[in-house]
Amino acid sequence: MKRIGLLSDTHSVLDARIFEHFAECDEVWHAGDFGSMAVVDQLEAFKPLRGVYGNIDNARIKAVMPLDLRFVCEEVPVFMTHIGGYPGRYNPRVRKILEADPPTGGLFICGHSHILKVIADKKHKFLHLNPGACGNEGWHKVKTLMRFELDAGNIQNLQIIELGQRGRKFE
Repeated sequence: MKRIGLLSDTHSVLDARIFEHFAECDEVWHAGDFGSMAVVDQLEAFKPLRGVYGNIDNARIKAVMPLDLRFVCEEVPVFMTHIGGYPGRYNPRVRKILEADPPTGGLFICGHSHILKVIADKKHKFLHLNPGACGNEGWHKVKTLMRFELDAGNIQNLQIIELGQRGRKFE
């Protein structure tokens, strides 16, 4: 079993409470728009990190994070990208990938919209996750992240975590 902390759209800010909420996690996954290499470095120093770069990320971040990331964790297939859309409204580039090779029985994870979503894609048979945004930049009002467990092919104990209003700093 692995406990996963999922976040996105930090935009160069890491609320200190992220480390508290992810203290018991085995890995941290970031769905893009780190905003600065300092965020990557802090997360990597904290826990094993998997992530993708986002549309605001610079060349340094793009050198260490891919556009798309596919892997299997605890028998759960995972596909992560930053700009992905959601069931019925996928980004055209991502739609082609999902049509050809969906993470069946697993997870499709993206960020970018700053809108927290958990949606079952019944057509492709996977769970879509977007943790929303936990930075202070963007139009979202509440900073959000997710925590869940993967165990023997199962996705379980999904929790939505609210960090409070955007713009409030607890660092």
